[in-house]
Amino acid sequence: MNSVRTAVLTRPAEWQWHALADDLVVGRGEALRRPDGRIFLSVDAWHDTVFDQLVEAMLAVLPRPLHTVVDEADVDLTAQWRGAGFAVRRREWEHVLPTDPIITGLGAVTPPPGVTMVSADGVRDDLLDELDQAIRDEGCPAMPSDVLTRARGLSRFTAAAHDGRYVGLLRLAPLPRRPRIGLIAVRAGMRRRGIGRALLAEVLTGLHRRGVETASVDVHESNLAALGLFEGVRARRASSNLELELV
Repeated sequence: MNSVRTAVLTRPAEWQWHALADDLVVGRGEALRRPDGRIFLSVDAWHDTVFDQLVEAMLAVLPRPLHTVVDEADVDLTAQWRGAGFAVRRREWEHVLPTDPIITGLGAVTPPPGVTMVSADGVRDDLLDELDQAIRDEGCPAMPSDVLTRARGLSRFTAAAHDGRYVGLLRLAPLPRRPRIGLIAVRAGMRRRGIGRALLAEVLTGLHRRGVETASVDVHESNLAALGLFEGVRARRASSNLELELV
């Protein structure tokens, strides 16, 4: 980003900011409150000074703590946010994984006794919400802030059912270029039974049948169980993202 003279800031919406120079939009800022209440910021600016202006304006009116996510490889953007006072809260590794069951070794995987897979078209929202709250109450390690998005059309959920309730879920964002697994979570009392692996087999095999060759997933660097799960199906590490926080 290069320097430019001070821009004029406007607010087209309550949590949106625009920076104007010579009547042209040279930067945009936006704040989004995720379902768990945390506020995430994003800024897209052509110039360093405009980025700083937008961030300063946003910080002046938004309640803290505040968060943002950046590609760790983008050292300039990371430095900009750190210069505004943000610090690294967590790191997630992005992995690319094949869908072909011959490659992943998931072709013969079946759910453990008493557990059934519920496809995205058959998932019940009430049971999904109940599972989401239960997993949070159990203190799932490195739990993402947006396990369930209220804009459910943006994600598809596959669930594992046992005794009339959901005990595990996999969230998939069906992105055009490469579907993204946003989360695999299993209730504490049902872990180490192969439910996570069965969920992964269900989803990846389904993608393979539709002609999708790869999917992506982000895993927190401290979540050794998830890292082991994905590395066991031939996932390769592609990049990393940082969540930055200002308290």
